Amino acid sequence: MEVWPGDAYPLGATYDGNGTNFALYSEVADSVTLCLFDDDGTESCVPLTEVDGYVWHCYLPHVVPGQKYGYRVDGPNDPEQGNRCNPSKLLLDPYAKAVSGQIDWNQSLFGYNFGDEDSRNDEDSAPHMMKAVVINPFFDWDGDRRPRTDYHQSVIYEAHVRGLTEQHPEVPEEQRGTYAGIAHPAVIAHLQKLGVTALELMPVHQFVDDSTLQEKGLSNYWGYNTIGFFAPQNTYGSTGDDGQQVQEFKAMVKALHTAGIEVILDVVYNHTAEGNHLGPTLSFRGIDNAAYYRLVEDDKRYYMDYTGTGNSLNVGNPHSLQLIMDSLRYWVTEMHVDGFRFDLASTLAREFYDVDKLSAFFELVQQDPVVSQVKLIAEPWDIGPGGYQVGNFPPQWTEWNGKYRDTVRDFWRGEPSTLGEFASRITGSADLYESSGRRPVASINFVTAHDGFTLRDLVSYNEKHNEANGEDNNDGESHNRSWNCGAEGPTDDPDVLSLRARQQRNFLATLLLSQGVPMISHGDELGRTQNGNNNGYAQDSELTWINWENMDAPLMEFTAAVNKLRAEHPTFRRRKFFDGRPVERGEEDVLPDIVWLNDDGTPMKPEDWDSQLGRSLGVFLNGQGIRGNDRRGQPITDASFLLYFNADDATVTVTLPPQEYGDLWDQVIDTAGEGADSDPVSSDGKLKVAAKSMVVLRAHPQEEEVHDHSVAASLAVLAGAKTRESTV
Repeated sequence: MEVWPGDAYPLGATYDGNGTNFALYSEVADSVTLCLFDDDGTESCVPLTEVDGYVWHCYLPHVVPGQKYGYRVDGPNDPEQGNRCNPSKLLLDPYAKAVSGQIDWNQSLFGYNFGDEDSRNDEDSAPHMMKAVVINPFFDWDGDRRPRTDYHQSVIYEAHVRGLTEQHPEVPEEQRGTYAGIAHPAVIAHLQKLGVTALELMPVHQFVDDSTLQEKGLSNYWGYNTIGFFAPQNTYGSTGDDGQQVQEFKAMVKALHTAGIEVILDVVYNHTAEGNHLGPTLSFRGIDNAAYYRLVEDDKRYYMDYTGTGNSLNVGNPHSLQLIMDSLRYWVTEMHVDGFRFDLASTLAREFYDVDKLSAFFELVQQDPVVSQVKLIAEPWDIGPGGYQVGNFPPQWTEWNGKYRDTVRDFWRGEPSTLGEFASRITGSADLYESSGRRPVASINFVTAHDGFTLRDLVSYNEKHNEANGEDNNDGESHNRSWNCGAEGPTDDPDVLSLRARQQRNFLATLLLSQGVPMISHGDELGRTQNGNNNGYAQDSELTWINWENMDAPLMEFTAAVNKLRAEHPTFRRRKFFDGRPVERGEEDVLPDIVWLNDDGTPMKPEDWDSQLGRSLGVFLNGQGIRGNDRRGQPITDASFLLYFNADDATVTVTLPPQEYGDLWDQVIDTAGEGADSDPVSSDGKLKVAAKSMVVLRAHPQEEEVHDHSVAASLAVLAGAKTRESTV
């Protein structure tokens, strides 16, 4: 085989149209061998003799896309000193752009013999190991343009590649559960109708199925077990795993961009699938264990674990940081994705032990001209000490706001003493973000996500029902802040069903009309259920897939209508926090930009917030008080709105505020469905807000020809929804 010296950069396997350059970093290695595999498993070995800056490299002029390969690294094998090299283990390239096959958990994959962790296992792991694949990097993007949707105009839809498409009747069977299925026109049409601007995909980096799950007949459905940070998961490709999954992923992104939808990836840079000291040797462990992982300082056999998965990536090492940054840039520049949601992001901020928002990782992101310009969303917690960091990430970051989720759930299930925090959460959580110079859009608002109950289950179960996971219902969160509305699980009681349907509308309307960026969990708008399972991580089955044949069509229409209202009115997607000061218009001051209202129509006083029994709240949003200009430099103005939230078990009669707020008010949304076809309500008039319901009113336009189609749509949907409730 003809072998040329090649280059130390870029790392990984890079095909240039004539041949392929291979480069692997390992500071600890004594020797590195590149292993090429034919389709029948025949292995050809190429010793790498060129080393620059601890990067071992060569160029093979006759290797083309589709070639499967791996590495063998010889060097010190002394676990007590943190070194675990073993040339009998075939290792996946950390920079592999595609992966072929899966592992089968044969004992040869482990560096020790079962039952004796201090022994050394020299069995060849190649027959049982996944292989890296040389890819064709060329793709016709045909003028692909990123939507670049501003945060304040964004609506995020969290989805799973398989769960979203596996049962969609319009997607061809061979494309279901794949990137091609996501790109199918029927799926994209659903997202567009819903008003989604960004699709946030659960992990699509190549991941590994845990052996313990496979033994139970389960799988790592969620995918939070990454082994390849550059490779799209091969089981989500509809055309095999010989590298074509890369082309299919790019085609998916291109189709979504054409529809105006951004692609955000849920990424797991905090740990890898190699687990703790008893895990297999698949890649990083055998290449340079101490460089890639955080080890226990006084006993380097063991791994620091801030994630609950066995190990934590060593973000204090420059080569690990390079791996992360190279991966992020690759997905932006080569795969055209629009942003990232970082799983357990607090782990990446642990420079040494404590969480430090000034850590090297965040400094690199801040100065990177590529990564700093896309959407960066943190899951701002891990399981380590001080790991809950909601509100503490750097200014260019947004965060999953767990406090929003908890507060909104508590309010609508009727928990006492929630008014003050509920008000803060629905207006953008200024207490968390304003002091650091961030805007309301720093808050990614959500009520449900992949981890926990679906929205329908949130209003149908008091307790988790995870028996299908095979852990005696001991897994998953036990404190869900859920309420079953009077019956646990399925019921024929029409009153319970009606209340559950109303609560789902309450949650969705609250979410979409709160300041910040709303995130909907896939299928919530369709009434998706997991039968009370709040930890579907191992359930790649009908339990977690969307059942498109049994969807709640009225709830879908309602969600789309409310989202349309949000899109049409900047009042609900402000770029700055409310300040409560009078709005200057001309020579006189008018009402403040926001006024909190008692049931009698008067502004709330400080002591009104302290009521432990208070479960209803009104708020006036001044459409003239949106401080800022549009892209043309013109002041942003909008209609004014009144919102009433009643989480009590009884109807509340409210008095609308006096004429200075507005003469007439149109009922735009009534989640109880009782405001449909109602006449406008005058200032100082009375309005009944049904138990467990939310009412939104818009200032009646002065000119009759001005008509808001979303108003009529919302009311019509609600009227129709009541006929469906008895069967949901």
